[in-house]
Formats: sequence, structure tokens, C-alpha cells
Amino acid sequence: MASPTQFEQYVADEVKKYKDVYFPLRSSLLRRLLVRRCPLTKMHPNPDDEFCIPKIGPSNRIISEYMEAFRNAEKVGNEFCEEPVQIERIYPDGYMILNGHHRWAAAMRLGYKKMPVKILNLTQEADVKKSLSRTGNTKRATLDLDEVVFLSDSGMAAEKPLPFPFNKLYKEPLRRGIPALFNFLSANGYDVWVYTNNYYSFEHIRSYFRFYHARVAGVITGLSRKTKAGGSMKKKIDDMMASKYLTTLHIDNDALLRTSRNSKQFDEYSLDGVSDWTQQIVDIVKRIEKDERQA
Repeated sequence: MASPTQFEQYVADEVKKYKDVYFPLRSSLLRRLLVRRCPLTKMHPNPDDEFCIPKIGPSNRIISEYMEAFRNAEKVGNEFCEEPVQIERIYPDGYMILNGHHRWAAAMRLGYKKMPVKILNLTQEADVKKSLSRTGNTKRATLDLDEVVFLSDSGMAAEKPLPFPFNKLYKEPLRRGIPALFNFLSANGYDVWVYTNNYYSFEHIRSYFRFYHARVAGVITGLSRKTKAGGSMKKKIDDMMASKYLTTLHIDNDALLRTSRNSKQFDEYSLDGVSDWTQQIVDIVKRIEKDERQA
């Protein structure tokens, strides 16, 4: 078992080794499906994560709690870590930890060799630039994936699940009316962008919408993560979007907010988050488009 001091030195050495040289690599679908466990020594602490900043983390209390939980699980024959650590393949070798640093640290401290993982391909700046280059539209609509697009309330209606075997790969329930809404917005000159702070594979979400025949211009995953150059991914993407789009519709459960790059004013429209939500948005956008034509 590694001591806290030995482990802290190991983390410091890893950060120094990878801090300015690593960059993400795409993992194939086959790799993402088949690799379910990974050697701990091939998983590297993320230099841009708070875990690796001495003044902030790691938390020895959290590590100790996980160590105790892992020991207790093993006593009754259960998997010591049922929740997989989320990782991303990187150059020059191995995988960067995205989420699960303290679980990885606990396993390292206990001397384990492998642990459950989930390999992801997050949206990168190059993906956003590529999506932006494919369109000549100057209007966009943005929606939060987890709060708005995926079904977050059991009282709301959902789209029909995908047929087998796709329903085993794409398990997130889709809010009813989303495919029709996305296609309506696209037909009226709006690029639809979905975003989430959570960690999903970029390709997973794009394929998800393709199977539902929902037109999406761009997908942004892991929006809140820190970048190598410092600052958040959100800031970098906001800057790219601001230079591309003149008009933005921010669509939420209970409101549609219309903003313009050339004006500090904005228009806000109330929405009923449950009944006829999609139709309300369609009606509002039709009125906006009509007013613009008559202006």
C-alpha cells in the first residue's frame, strides 16, 4: 500500500510528465465497447483538474472514504468499484482521467492493478470549428442536453425508444417532440447546438440524434472542463460562437431567450415546460420570423 506522501509524489511526477505535452486522441467504437477495465498505471491524473492543484486537491478524506468502501465491498465479494472511472485516450500514451480521480487514487493507494473504466471522446475545439465551417447560417438555437433535451421529469412524455439493439447503446430517454423541433429550427435557418457539462462521447450523442432523425449542427460535451491553456472550454467556445452567429435562441424548459450580437437588448418568452412545449416554441419562432420579415 502506497503512503499518502508516496502517492502525492507519484501524482506530482505524473503531472510534470504530461502537463504540456499531452493531447486527446480519438478512440474507436470497438475500443470504447471492449475496454471495460484498465491498468491503473495507464491512467494519468489530469493536470488541468483541481485534483492535481496542491492548494485545492486532492482530498485525503475522500480518498480514505473510498478506500474503506472498497475494502468493505471486497469482504462480501462485490466489485470494489462499480462506477467506472471516465477516461480519454491521449498522446503520448495511456489515458487521461476525466472523472473519478479520488476513486483511482483510492485504488492506487490500496495496491490494485486494474479498475472499471469508460472511455470517452469529448468534444474538442477542432470539432466545434469543423461544425461551424459546415454552415452558412447566422442564427442558432442552443439547448442543454440533460436539463432540456433528455427526459428529466418522469411526468413528461418521451419519444419511442430506439429498436433493439440500439436501445441497449442509447439508453437516454428523449423528450417527445425534440426531433420535430430540431428539424423545424433547421428548416428555418437555425443551427441547433446541444451542450452538456457532463461527460458523454461526442460520437455517441451525434449518433443518438441521427437514429432519431433529428438535425443537429453541433454537439458540445464536457463543457465545464478546464483547458490546457487555462480557463474553461465554455469561454473558448463562446468566443467562437459570438464571431459566427448574429442571433441566438436559448431554449429552456420554461423560457425562450432571444439575443442579438449587435444589441444589448433581449426578448424573453415564457414556456410551459410540460404541455405542448414543442408547439409553443414553434409558434414563438414563427412570430419572430414574421416580425423580422415585416421589419
